[in-house]
Amino acid sequence: MDIIDLRSDTVTQPTPNMRKAMADAEVGDDVLDEDPSLIRLQEVAAEKLGKQAALFVPSGTMGNLASLLTHCNRGEEVILGDRSHIFLNEAGGLSALGGIHPNATPNREDGTISLEVLENSIRQPDLHHTVTRLICLENTHNYCNGSPLTPDYMEAVGKLAAKHDLKIHLDGARIFNAAVALETDVRNLARPADSVMFCLSKGLSAPVGSLICADADFIARAKKYRKMLGGGMRQAGHLAAAGLEALEHLVERLGEDHANAGKLANGLANIKGVELDPDLVKTNIIFFNVDKNSVSPEAFLSGMEAAGIKILMLEPGTFRAVLNRGVKENQLDMVLKTVGKLVAG
Repeated sequence: MDIIDLRSDTVTQPTPNMRKAMADAEVGDDVLDEDPSLIRLQEVAAEKLGKQAALFVPSGTMGNLASLLTHCNRGEEVILGDRSHIFLNEAGGLSALGGIHPNATPNREDGTISLEVLENSIRQPDLHHTVTRLICLENTHNYCNGSPLTPDYMEAVGKLAAKHDLKIHLDGARIFNAAVALETDVRNLARPADSVMFCLSKGLSAPVGSLICADADFIARAKKYRKMLGGGMRQAGHLAAAGLEALEHLVERLGEDHANAGKLANGLANIKGVELDPDLVKTNIIFFNVDKNSVSPEAFLSGMEAAGIKILMLEPGTFRAVLNRGVKENQLDMVLKTVGKLVAG
């Protein structure tokens, strides 16, 4: 049975060209700054995002944490969304390891935080208050239907941050999805942020790795925190080779995932017992609810699995499907037929 894996775009497999590039990569010791493939990847990443420098890290979680540690001292505060990945899904690393205080503010349905809410969340000088140091945004916003944050919104937050002498960190795990969906240069999304993290191992299909992009001084300081967190690697050029292949050849094809997500969302919306608004689906992530009176969440999940379809249940009755390079357009009918059959009982 062919498996249709909709759990995440992290399940993507390296392309044949990636595997060859990894095998043939010229490598050295990265901790000693002697890995030519990794040096090249960092240069390419920085140039693509319009930043001075970049730093390779094993994961997006490490990239976000290293960035927050570089921006903030212990006891200082970061404003971030209450549905953000950093707040919900990174094991509380900013507070547990960094002593950084999270000020979680409401995300709107499109992943943004209202400018008024952001400004009102900034701490005033007071003996009793922490010091607000940083604003964190997420683009695309995972738990807000994979919504892309627009260049205009990014610029508006940038002006607000500058007004209050704050910095911005962008969790851009899927920033290339945002750029493709908005038909804009990725630099337009990264420009207002002082630091940006993006992932190679999601829709871009590389097996491992993320990058932090910022100015050269920030990257030099972040490198110390990467080492502290255990992220200094040796012949990491084998991984860098896959990342270079991803950035050079797999960015534009993300549009295929977006198109498939739109088709799947429209099909799901037409099934009685399934609830979602297809207009909210802008990139490759779909959230939908299944009527518990039609089928129990557990029975739905096991029924999908039995049909060879893997999907995530985030809470009882709420499911997430993420389109990725391993799921083809001709497989969508199978997904829709299976969902329809299960919901119909």
